Amino acid sequence: MYSFTEENYIKTIYKLSAAGLTEVNTNAIADTLATKAASVTDMLRKLSAKGIVHYVKYKGVSLTEQGERTALQIIRKHRLWEVFLVEKLKFNWDEVHEVAEELEHISSDLLVKRLDEFLGYPKFDPHGDPIPSESGEINLKQQKLLSEMDVNDSGIVVGVNDSQPLFLQYLDKMGIFLGAKIKVLDKIPFDNSLEINLENKKQLVISSEVSRNIFLSA
Repeated sequence: MYSFTEENYIKTIYKLSAAGLTEVNTNAIADTLATKAASVTDMLRKLSAKGIVHYVKYKGVSLTEQGERTALQIIRKHRLWEVFLVEKLKFNWDEVHEVAEELEHISSDLLVKRLDEFLGYPKFDPHGDPIPSESGEINLKQQKLLSEMDVNDSGIVVGVNDSQPLFLQYLDKMGIFLGAKIKVLDKIPFDNSLEINLENKKQLVISSEVSRNIFLSA
């Protein structure tokens, strides 16, 4: 059993590691959680004592096997709750993250098991992120950032790299959604923006920042 704060640290370390940081430093954690480096150091000592992290002062931190299992279960709960909120309570995909942040800390394994069954064992959340299985396995999609696609390449939107509400609201306004078909018509050298065809219906110009946050089927 871990506290609300401990679980947030565990999940944050996992996500920073998944982003390519083998040894996650205290400053990266502090920036992500909007807290002080000294507070991070204190928490890392606690988590190390519980066998959740490998921590060496001034070198960084990584999750132990137990820590990784714990992180995946927290993420599993979060993403299942997001599915529930969107599919059953009709939340928009830009409204669910903060609510799921609260619900992910419910500790009942039976509740999570029943929730998974009730939802029909979903593999992905409303943003296209994979939902870890009960045993911690992840079914990763073959995907590629829109920014990495070449002219005349096409694919189906399978996820987003940014699940902040403002970005998701922007996608809604543009008519871009999970399952939408996109074809790259042109790359504009001046600012790396893209001209795309959406759903074989309309043409859009999107910024390089937007294209770096949309995943297409590879």
